[in-house]
Amino acid sequence: RFDIKSPHKQLQVRNLNLTDAGIYTCKYGSHEVRTSLHIFNLNLSSHGLFLQNEAPELILMQNSSGPLPDLSITLFDSNNNRVTAEVQNKNRQKYIVNLKKLEAMDSGTWVCQVHSDSPLINKNISFAVKVLGFQNPDLERKYAAVDSTVILSWHLNSQQIKWKKGFTGQLNWKQQEGANAHELLDFNATALGELNETKKSSNFLFEIPEGKRESTIEVKLPKVHFNHSGQYQCQLKYQGRYAQNKIELVVMKVSANPAGPLSRGANITLTCQVSGLLPPSAYLHWERVNGTEMDKKNSKQQEVKLDVNVSAAGLWSCHLIEDSDRKISLHYLVEEAPVWINYVIIGASIGGSLLAFALGCLCIISGISWQRRRQRAKRMAQARQHLLENRTCQCQQ
Repeated sequence: RFDIKSPHKQLQVRNLNLTDAGIYTCKYGSHEVRTSLHIFNLNLSSHGLFLQNEAPELILMQNSSGPLPDLSITLFDSNNNRVTAEVQNKNRQKYIVNLKKLEAMDSGTWVCQVHSDSPLINKNISFAVKVLGFQNPDLERKYAAVDSTVILSWHLNSQQIKWKKGFTGQLNWKQQEGANAHELLDFNATALGELNETKKSSNFLFEIPEGKRESTIEVKLPKVHFNHSGQYQCQLKYQGRYAQNKIELVVMKVSANPAGPLSRGANITLTCQVSGLLPPSAYLHWERVNGTEMDKKNSKQQEVKLDVNVSAAGLWSCHLIEDSDRKISLHYLVEEAPVWINYVIIGASIGGSLLAFALGCLCIISGISWQRRRQRAKRMAQARQHLLENRTCQCQQ
């Protein structure tokens, strides 16, 4: 590891170790020059390869021929922002720096700035940090209407940091927290950085889209059902560690009771319903297009179902509003029954009333007639009894 470079007789030392620190003496005749070599060694846990939300540990060691100086350590991330870190001093030879949890955006070249006043040391040591993770928000919420098509996407940064192999992952789905998870697909990275995906579920209707972006995991639900809602969790695994990201799918539907046309003087109940809990800032809103303020109704906070009684035909819309932003809208056309149907209904009502009246009269007449027959039969029975009693008396006389 040691070479003398001509013509200036320079000593070159390759692959420095901590034990190489010390005083180096150059002698030429009666001349003697001494140089002190101070060596730093910086190590990053996990060889600088991290998953999202992992907190790395940095170890800085020093060695010198003289007394070891008390070092001041400052860290800067890949965006040249100063990083708050906890530094532990181990007898001046070993410094342990505990970093915060990393995000995908933290990938890049970091700088460890080492300073000492005596002896004067100002040294910048650069090191690479690779963080494999998701570019999605930590908990993303996606809204969809029943029978619509939905594509759920997770974007990895594996191409940006050139992390080509060694990690695997899977995509799970469960309807609510604490429920059993259903594995939808597995994936792994090839040596070229491409993702191989294997469909796992046999009882769930979804597709794996073609022609998607690199480093992207996607599932396509061509026709969303109301019970397809829930948590879709993508999980990355690397050397026994893992990182995960969730997308919450909320499905909305509208219905009417009764579902038929609205006849004159009748009411229809429209129901707007979502499949899961809403955040505190979200609510449901019914309104009639081109209607009045009387045709509007809001749900209560975090209410997942909203009914509205409709007595006027027209186009009604249900909106899911979150932070004053319409996330999704569904429409229901309340049709007015044709005139002849109204006449039929009116005629049927009148006919029914007349029929009921006639039946009532018939029942009354039948009842009176039956009562009269009963009374007449009773009188005849009494008369026969009276005659029998009279005949008996005459025979005795």
